[in-house]
Amino acid sequence: MKPMEISEIDEMLNKLPEDRLQEVRDFIGFLLEREKKHHAFVERVLKAEQEHDSIICNSVEEAMQAILNTPDDDDEA
Repeated sequence: MKPMEISEIDEMLNKLPEDRLQEVRDFIGFLLEREKKHHAFVERVLKAEQEHDSIICNSVEEAMQAILNTPDDDDEA
């Protein structure tokens, strides 16, 4: 993000009342959590693509369930 964009956002935030600032904080937290989950999903898909095991799925739902049911690295230890 460019410094100019950051300063524009700062100016806008300075004009908001405290209750609206809390809404902004909550929304940013929501976006960060969503981004974290998306990143984790992409990493899992990329890892699955690199593995030589193959799973045959008959639908998108089956494929998604297979991806979601794979153990995390933390679970394997």
